[in-house]
Amino acid sequence: MAITTDFLVIGSGVAGLTFALEAAEHGEVVIITKRSRDESNTKYAQGGIAAVFAPDDSFEAHVADTLEAGAGLCHDVVVEICAREGPERVRELIARGAQFDHDNGRVSLGREGGHSARRIVHAADATGMEIERALLEQARKSPNIRFAEHHTAIDLIMLSRFGGPDVCAGAYVLDETGAALDPGAPRPPAPRDPERPATRHRPASRPHIVETYLARATVLATGGAGKVYLYTTNPDVATGDGVAMAYRAGAEIANMEFYQFHPTCLFHPEAKSFLVSEALRGEGAILRLPDGTAFMASHDPRKDLAPRDIVARAIDFEMKRTGSDYVLLDITHRPASFVREHFPTIHAQCLRYGIDITSQPIPVVPAAHYMCGGITTDLYGRTTIPGLWAIGECTCTGLHGANRLASNSLLEGLVFGHRAAARLSAQIGDLRKSPFPAVPEWQVGNAVASDEEVVVAHNWDELRRTMWNYVGIVRSDARLRRAARRIALLQEEIRDYYWKHLVTRDLLELRNIATVAELIVGCASARHESRGLHSTIDYPETSDRYGSDTVVKRGVLPYLRGR
Repeated sequence: MAITTDFLVIGSGVAGLTFALEAAEHGEVVIITKRSRDESNTKYAQGGIAAVFAPDDSFEAHVADTLEAGAGLCHDVVVEICAREGPERVRELIARGAQFDHDNGRVSLGREGGHSARRIVHAADATGMEIERALLEQARKSPNIRFAEHHTAIDLIMLSRFGGPDVCAGAYVLDETGAALDPGAPRPPAPRDPERPATRHRPASRPHIVETYLARATVLATGGAGKVYLYTTNPDVATGDGVAMAYRAGAEIANMEFYQFHPTCLFHPEAKSFLVSEALRGEGAILRLPDGTAFMASHDPRKDLAPRDIVARAIDFEMKRTGSDYVLLDITHRPASFVREHFPTIHAQCLRYGIDITSQPIPVVPAAHYMCGGITTDLYGRTTIPGLWAIGECTCTGLHGANRLASNSLLEGLVFGHRAAARLSAQIGDLRKSPFPAVPEWQVGNAVASDEEVVVAHNWDELRRTMWNYVGIVRSDARLRRAARRIALLQEEIRDYYWKHLVTRDLLELRNIATVAELIVGCASARHESRGLHSTIDYPETSDRYGSDTVVKRGVLPYLRGR
């Protein structure tokens, strides 16, 4: 028995929750989330939301800053939409209970690299956590929103349509809880090997349950794919699931070569994926070599407030030049009370590792941070597959171009979550006129429980190291060819393992991240220039010939689409 709903949302970050809250006023919403409902990239966003509130700021300035950061690949109409609709979306967040910092009764505005004015709405240095808290609190109160936590989407359900393109009707979903959202749903017998040891994510005694979710509209809001790289600021959930599923289903994907590396991730042997916000540099923090020399002036006239791609490449260059494992981010010249008040999360986290940022510079390194490419959509979140919508970091809307401007990510999630909900809510009456289709249940076939899940761990580690070593901040044709060969071999191993064994979350995430890696390498190999986040020693200049999006679909090699 399938579980049915009006709107199936896969992902519970700012984009997915914004969509769900607005769509729930017009129909039933089910939100699928791999871990707990609050675990998403949004939760870990420190900086804030870029929006025009200051009297000396303007929409035109926000647009200009975004276009400059995007290095010629932003879609002008999308940038204009996000800049102009952003303030209203922030006001709606405040109305939903989000508590941002204020100064003399007005929203306090920070400044980050690439911005010409103060326009970053923030909640100290834990903005994402506050947004997630407020939206989840509202979702908890909605009678039309149901969460399926610890559920992992496997693949989209695609139906053939005579004389037209295939249609998305929902998704097959792995239930790791052992208790379905719909108590009446049948349970297949649980394969169990008493000799099999418990694994990190799926104990041997847990039943293998794959549920069928049917929806009148399926919305991918799965976030990024930072775990494709060895070092990342992203949480473990960021495995590119939405992009990989959409690609397998035949959707158009674009600009995967543009993966943003955040310049400043805490460098410490015991720290994992801790981001040191760009807002520190916005408040005067200076990047220095280990000997104390400030170096950004030799790389860009904007010094430490240059856009992220420039700063990340500068740090990478200086680390390689000097042989250092890290550089230093120094805000010790600001009053200690100011630092503690404005950056309480960073201050507390660094103290855990013996670093008092009020008196000591912070050792930092670049790390994979944000996926600027993804599933192509129109101005309302529609993908190239009927019935499938996508919002947030898993998309390529055209806002970010070749490099995302700081704090435009939460903005994009808010704006497109709202726009998708508004458009779909207006269509739900017509969509309900058609009955839910009859689709086959998930077929296990001859798959058995694995007794060597170490293969998954080994492939995962090799894949991430390959991407870090060969497809990082600076690339070359030779490095990309090496990566392509290794990823092709890993893909073959993963496919063989996938079809022989029962799916687990670890296996599904490995399968998805391998697909994302393949797409990144393919798109990077097709762009013979350096632009934004794609920097290659073989083509160091920017070329007008490549001033368009890199597009790829299943069965079609990446190509540059004319604008």
